[in-house]
Amino acid sequence: MTLRVAVVGLGWAARTIWLPRLVGHPGITVTAVVDPDPVARASCATRAGNARSLSSPDELTPDLADLAVVAVPNHAHAPVACGLLRRGIPVFLEKPVCLSTAEADDLAAAEAAGGAVLVAGSAARYRADVRALEELLPSLGRIRHVELAWVRSRGVPGTDWFTRRHAAGGGALVDLGWHLLDTALPLLGPVRIDQVAAVLGHDFVRHGDSQAVWREEHARPADPGARDVEDTARAMLVTDSGVSVAVRASWASHARYDTTVVEIHGTAGTAALRCTFGFSPNREGAASLTVHRDGDVGRVPLDEEPPGTEYDRQVADLAALVGDPAQRGRAVAAARTTIGAIELIYDSAQKASAGARNSEEEPAWTGN
Repeated sequence: MTLRVAVVGLGWAARTIWLPRLVGHPGITVTAVVDPDPVARASCATRAGNARSLSSPDELTPDLADLAVVAVPNHAHAPVACGLLRRGIPVFLEKPVCLSTAEADDLAAAEAAGGAVLVAGSAARYRADVRALEELLPSLGRIRHVELAWVRSRGVPGTDWFTRRHAAGGGALVDLGWHLLDTALPLLGPVRIDQVAAVLGHDFVRHGDSQAVWREEHARPADPGARDVEDTARAMLVTDSGVSVAVRASWASHARYDTTVVEIHGTAGTAALRCTFGFSPNREGAASLTVHRDGDVGRVPLDEEPPGTEYDRQVADLAALVGDPAQRGRAVAAARTTIGAIELIYDSAQKASAGARNSEEEPAWTGN
């Protein structure tokens, strides 16, 4: 049976990641494209084989699509998805699935009201190297610490809304950090975060030479000062079970290559994955997965995969996910955990920043 899919939002992600894969999959037919921009609609409708062209998600009905792939700007993710779910249209929602725990609750209510399934964009979980890391977990003993980092050399998004807080909901933490947390937190099982210390950086976000030119986004705000999100977030989290989680998400840095690191430290060993998430061509080399035990280092063989293979797998899995009633509620539960951690990180960083400003305003202590 062919899965009828509507693509809602025709920005870079839809045009570059989702539309080509949906059109190229033999079990999927793109029946509608939705965007307020008539030029984008016309171009994408043609690429999809003369799909129906709609200017608003409100025009989409269950008789037109079995699934809506929603790739609108971040601030519209939850509102658009909620509207579709309430009308009984299953939704595949790009990350970030929501920008607050309140939005996660809205999505849960909409999913229940419409009886449709919400599927989340969790591409990193579909990577072969991440799955190989997951298979090692039972051999690592009790998990004590997790190290997460996605650091780009130059990778600030050029799309205007992406670097404005009111539209994006945040910067590198919401963008890259979502992938890191979405990958690692489920490995720890049900957890509650008890302690957080975090700081944000803004050293690169307003510099044009830090932009991700490989994304082919040339639009820049007239005033670089309008970019009011962080380019770097660093945080240390501690769960109620005593597991520490270190997170670094950086759109730009002084590094030569873009690198992603996921390390799981356990009582019986440490597994370390070094790779590059995403599509950046600025890669150090093939992914590597090593296991350290009592001073010995073993390398886990990995098949080399081209960038984007994880998205191919997720598209191939869409029909099964949408058709499985047991999926209802799972994406929202995972998203609530991820956005809950992100909210705590931003809150901690804000308090740290306010404290630093207060200290600068106070007179220096000179002693007696």
